[in-house]
Amino acid sequence: MLTFSFNHIALSVKDVNISIKFYQKVFHLKEIENTASNSKTRWLSLGENKQLHLIPRPDSAIKTDKAVHFALSTSDIDSFVKHLETLNIEYSDWPGIPNKVYVRKDGIQQVYFKDPDGYWVEVNNAG
Repeated sequence: MLTFSFNHIALSVKDVNISIKFYQKVFHLKEIENTASNSKTRWLSLGENKQLHLIPRPDSAIKTDKAVHFALSTSDIDSFVKHLETLNIEYSDWPGIPNKVYVRKDGIQQVYFKDPDGYWVEVNNAG
């Protein structure tokens, strides 16, 4: 039987420099070498050999929907929410109530916010 593991997520972005700064500011991600090509695509490490690839597409229309998002987990969601507030990044719960942490049926807490290109990001404490 084949087995699979998560490798990376790739996002088309208007300005790769702005996106790099955002993800480094919010998540303290380390930029790593783009070993796939000599393009202007830039990579960030998500840890454990997982990556976020930011692909510059300045002339592309970027359409987003909250149901299409990616999620990162932290053991200290309260500190992360305070970090978002310090950075003046607006966040909400799943239904869209501003500045509210959502608690799922299974007790996991989560918040949602947008990156500079309008992509939705979820942060939860699923561990």
